Amino acid sequence: MDAFYASVEQRDDPALRGRPLAVGGAGRRGVVAAASYEARRFGVRSAMPSVVAQRKCPDLVFVPPRFEVYRAISAQIHAIFACFTPIIQPLSLDEAYLDVTRPLLDYPSATAIATAIRARIRDETALTASAGVSYNKFLAKLASDYRKPDGQFVITPRMGPEFVANLPVGQFHGIGPATAARMHGLGIRTGLDLRAQPLSRLLRHFGKAADFYYGIARGLDDRPVEVNRPRRSIGGEQTFDADIHDWAAARDSMLALSERVWGRCVARGLTGVTVTLKVKYNDFRQIVRGRTAPEAVADGADLARRALALLEPCFPPPRGIRLLGVTVSGLRVPGAVPPARQLALFG
Repeated sequence: MDAFYASVEQRDDPALRGRPLAVGGAGRRGVVAAASYEARRFGVRSAMPSVVAQRKCPDLVFVPPRFEVYRAISAQIHAIFACFTPIIQPLSLDEAYLDVTRPLLDYPSATAIATAIRARIRDETALTASAGVSYNKFLAKLASDYRKPDGQFVITPRMGPEFVANLPVGQFHGIGPATAARMHGLGIRTGLDLRAQPLSRLLRHFGKAADFYYGIARGLDDRPVEVNRPRRSIGGEQTFDADIHDWAAARDSMLALSERVWGRCVARGLTGVTVTLKVKYNDFRQIVRGRTAPEAVADGADLARRALALLEPCFPPPRGIRLLGVTVSGLRVPGAVPPARQLALFG
């Protein structure tokens, strides 16, 4: 979907159409959840602090998010997808992979299917979507961003390797800013540079991700579209109105946050063996630390105890704490027998 949250707000309030719009909080601690295309022209983007966004675009209008509305529209869109194929992998409320190798409706090509889906979305929701059509997930994702907004682009097997060769590695889906910076340090700036690297060098610098990088540099990606992909983690975080400096305030916040996250675990009938803490300071630097235990988290109090054990070494903090987050991963159904574990060689 094109600027999904912002487009929904502009659709529902005609006074917002054509204006630079940010969905999110306008306060000193606010963060942009989504930005309209009018706002993006000023450099406003999602995850940007609201004060920075306001500085870039003084006329920016902030609208609080309405996630229940976005979820309802997302369900509408997924119902449209399901008319064309049962093989759907949601990535978020506004994005999904579809495998249309064997479509449910008789269309001559994947390109024709994408055109039909976009038309149905426009007719039923009055919103626009962009589509990428290709022979694997990596290239389809790249193609989906190529003609935004309200566009469509096809990368054929013949085009794939050359299309990748000319792109900066920072634009590759699956290569984030930190990895791109590491690649730049190794002299890898484009897809062609990445293709020139022997697999042994990529393995030395990027470990298990090397095979993926080696493949996408050649336009290859054999990952299937995964229906009902299992959830990997359950978490939550809180941004504070005022920086936290003392242990008592941090402890109270973590107790409340742990209880909230445990409620989400209970609602999904899941628990997990790994607890991860996220601490973001007032200069936006952050640390993440986690710990895996032999036993799964038992309840909210147990989750809080593990989270506080990770948080305690952070005190006294080097600077004010802006945000705390906690995540449970290594998920399993409570009471389920854990998979067999490899014994340690020593001890």
